[in-house]
Amino acid sequence: MSDPKSSPLPVRPTGPAARVAGDDAEGWLGRPADWPLGRLAGVVAGFFQRLVELLKIPPPDAAQVLQRIETMELHLVVPIKVAGIAILLQWFYFTNWIGEAARTLEVSVEYTRYLLWVYIAVNVLVAALLLNLRRLRPGIIEGAVFGMSLVDGIFLGALTVVTGGYNSNLYWLFLGLIVRNSVSVPRALSQLALNMTLSTCYILAGVIDLSIAQNLDETERRVLELYTVDSAEPLLLRLMLLSLMTFGCYAVQVLLERQRQAAEEAREFAVREVQLHSAGRLAGEFAHQMKNPLAIINTAAFTLHRALKDDETGASEQVQMIQEEIQRADRIITQVMGYAQLSEGHVERLDVLEELDQAIRQVFPPAAHFPIQVHRDYAPPFPPLLMQRRHASEAFLNVLQNAREALEGRSGNVFVRAFCHPDHAIEVSIADDGPGIPPDKQEKIFEAYYTTREKGTGLGLATVKHNVELYGGRVRVESALGKGARFTITLPAKTLMRLAKAK
Repeated sequence: MSDPKSSPLPVRPTGPAARVAGDDAEGWLGRPADWPLGRLAGVVAGFFQRLVELLKIPPPDAAQVLQRIETMELHLVVPIKVAGIAILLQWFYFTNWIGEAARTLEVSVEYTRYLLWVYIAVNVLVAALLLNLRRLRPGIIEGAVFGMSLVDGIFLGALTVVTGGYNSNLYWLFLGLIVRNSVSVPRALSQLALNMTLSTCYILAGVIDLSIAQNLDETERRVLELYTVDSAEPLLLRLMLLSLMTFGCYAVQVLLERQRQAAEEAREFAVREVQLHSAGRLAGEFAHQMKNPLAIINTAAFTLHRALKDDETGASEQVQMIQEEIQRADRIITQVMGYAQLSEGHVERLDVLEELDQAIRQVFPPAAHFPIQVHRDYAPPFPPLLMQRRHASEAFLNVLQNAREALEGRSGNVFVRAFCHPDHAIEVSIADDGPGIPPDKQEKIFEAYYTTREKGTGLGLATVKHNVELYGGRVRVESALGKGARFTITLPAKTLMRLAKAK
């Protein structure tokens, strides 16, 4: 989304001038939002908005979903269904209990048996998919489990019709299905929609049962009573229990997910802190151990160079080459020492949008009146960034400053885009419409001390690369001459930090 152009706000007249200008209603009564009902509506809307945010949970990873499906469906539900189908076959073909109830309700026994065999066939198909769930795509498994849960609810509703409607003891299986769905269908909207559909199946089963019972004569009603069990629970209590179970299971899932996220973030904090300090100590020790031998070698080379200064055999030039390589090695070690200093500090929980906006305000302060328009395109929600604040801010600042300098004070555009990948990795791209970067220089711009500007230090993009790769991320550049440049930073949700390797 682009920054709106600033425009002066309209001045609202007050006092008598407002009434003369035709602003009587607003002048005397105030704005509708200031009325008592308007304030109440605002409070209620704010409450529900906060409630939705509180109950919102991010979609789980595919691996977590498959683990939950395997545990609930394959190891628990499938054996229970095998036993339940065996009991249904006995009722349909040996005791004939359901058959007599179906005849009384003027439902064909053959039709109910046919429905049972269709249900068994669907279960066999889904069981075959579950046995191969590691070989199939997660979307196929999730869809199959969702469809099977829906079929279970419809079939259970059909059995409820022929076993007493609202008085059927099969009601308790609806509660079990709701609990099962809260584990096997963890995605919020799918779970709530499925569980409310189950409640609807129970309600419709009772309505159909009552509708059919009204058309039966006295003898048929007495026969039907032999196959139904009176329930002591009133209907309203049963419906309330269905609703409480639906939303209660979801609320428990939200609490467990919050707890899991907190524990995961705590582990991530600890791992990153340890690895950051380890990186700093290792780089500092390496630099310290290498500096002293290089200083001794450099001193010896300098002495040798003076002794061979008048030598015409070329040995003096060789010694000079040794000195130049020593200076180059010293610069690399100094760079490593800088990286060691960057690795010191504490990991924080950062908001990527706040860090981006803060960096934009620093590089393009409104008071500077740069002839550059910054266009923002954010696609929330975003997971938190677990990293040091200065690592994030320096990465964004250096890329934004590079874009500003590429435009060289002339008018232009900078495009800042941020979105989250399905695996929760955050991608931030910063593009400009400047002159672009030549292809032969694109591979060198991330090297330390490499710069194409007279006053440049050559450390800005090298720092960006270091700060990003320290958390297991990556940075890449795309550019063409005359078409600007785009720098893309990707930071994974779970990272394995690496030491920057001196090249």
